[in-house]
Amino acid sequence: MEAYWYWLCHELYLERKWARELLRAFGNPRAVFEAPVKEIRKLFPEKTHRHLDILEGRRSWDPGKDLEKQKKTGIRFYSCAHREFPQMLREIPDAPLGVFVKGNLPGEQRVSVAVVGARVCSSYGQMTAQMFAKELAAGGVQIISGMAAGVDGHAHRGALESKGLTFAVLGCGVDRCYPRQNRDIYEAITEKGGIISEYPPGTPPLPMLFPQRNRLISGLSRAVLVVEAREKSGSLITADLALEQGREVFAVPGRICDSLSQGCNRLLQQGAAVAVSPEELLQSLGVDPGKRGGRKRKNKKSLESSEELVYSCLGLQAQHLEEISKKCGLPLIQVMKLLVSLELKGCACEVRKNYYSRVHV
Repeated sequence: MEAYWYWLCHELYLERKWARELLRAFGNPRAVFEAPVKEIRKLFPEKTHRHLDILEGRRSWDPGKDLEKQKKTGIRFYSCAHREFPQMLREIPDAPLGVFVKGNLPGEQRVSVAVVGARVCSSYGQMTAQMFAKELAAGGVQIISGMAAGVDGHAHRGALESKGLTFAVLGCGVDRCYPRQNRDIYEAITEKGGIISEYPPGTPPLPMLFPQRNRLISGLSRAVLVVEAREKSGSLITADLALEQGREVFAVPGRICDSLSQGCNRLLQQGAAVAVSPEELLQSLGVDPGKRGGRKRKNKKSLESSEELVYSCLGLQAQHLEEISKKCGLPLIQVMKLLVSLELKGCACEVRKNYYSRVHV
């Protein structure tokens, strides 16, 4: 039967509603595959020739053979009837009839958190996404995101940096790396997580598919963390879907005058939980932040007094070298040397030329 589910999801991925109607009418995907076109036309007289042409194409299909051919490419298919299909996805409204996977599916016994946000994000958004994802993944949480430019990509990078598990849900086929600049993430995720899509291999990244895939990002997650978002943002769609699915929503607060923080601040105004640190978020999820899977944390006590002074003047928001020098009251040259030392110890990061921020340790 799995082969017929594969056929249905491969051919009717743009017609999920009709696919469900066909299943209700005929009982199972094999019966749909074998149903005469005349009978389908009688039951669905409103359908156009385009719809019926899809079913006419069944003559060229050998579902079992085609499914085996797909497996050989390294891409697996799980129908909603398969025992390994994610239970969390089964429970959501408009659940997918099947998913295509390159790599692995998220573990059912581990907590998953979606980290989403603006594609065009600030350096603060990049660092915050990466820092939260890194610490959550180090605590054993699986990170779910959409591999988009901006916050999504940095969330995946943070999880990979801590050698944690991360999963990307795409708005195209799992054989397509979109956007192209995230090729390194795409390759790494197949080794430390998985690439997931309800769209068959070869499906291009069409704009209309991305809002639909957001329900899978939230559906696979226990909670959704929004890092940065404009007032009208795809991330807010994900947050709304999460609430409809009974998931928790967290938002990182931002400055009221920053357009990239308006979406998050609005979520907080509407009752979303505030995310101020990875430790508190882990505690909210019932995950012990002290258990890091044997990962050794950096110890700020190893910093020298002058390094500690400079470190204390840094924040998550990048600051110019001169501003840091004024804050700590040290000469510019000395501050530059100390920042280099802090970078080498993994305590500071040069976000862009002469702008530095703290790395969460």
